[in-house]
Amino acid sequence: MGLFSRFSAAALGLLLLAVPPSAHAASGLFVREVASDFDTVAFDVNDAIVNRGYVVDYTGRIGEMLKRTEADVGADASPYANAQMTQFCSAVLSRKAMEADPQNIAFCPYTLFYFERSDAPGTVTVGFRRLTGAETPESEAALGEINALLEEIVTEVTGGE
Repeated sequence: MGLFSRFSAAALGLLLLAVPPSAHAASGLFVREVASDFDTVAFDVNDAIVNRGYVVDYTGRIGEMLKRTEADVGADASPYANAQMTQFCSAVLSRKAMEADPQNIAFCPYTLFYFERSDAPGTVTVGFRRLTGAETPESEAALGEINALLEEIVTEVTGGE
C-alpha cells in the first residue's frame, strides 16, 4: 500500500470516528449528515454513482409526492423540505450476490436516500438500508461488498474521501 493510500485510509478512519453513530444504526440504516443545500447533495449522489461507472435507474421524488398528497391524506405538512431516493445497480456485485443466493434478487437495485427536514434547513441526511439476511458465508461476503460500496458513496457525498 502506497503512502498516499495509507494516508487516505487513515484520514477516512479519522473522519468516520469524528462522525457520531446514527441513532438508526440498530435498525440497519447507515446515515450521515452534511451541511449543504439539497440540490448540491442530490447532484453529488448522482455524480458519485455515475463516476463509478454505474447508471442511475430511477430517482424517486418522495418529498414532492408527500407535498402533492397532503390534502388527500389529511396532513398539514411534510416532515421534509426535500426528499429523494436514487436507485442503481452493479452487474458485477449483483451477479455475485445472486449466484451466492438467488433470493438476493430482493436487494437489486440498491437504494440511497437523502433528505432535508423541514425543521432543519441546510442539513441533508444521506443514507441507505444495509443489506442483511445472508444465510451462507458467500452470500454474506457478497452483500458486504454491496454495503461497502453504498457506505463509500454516502461517505464521499457527506464529506469523506
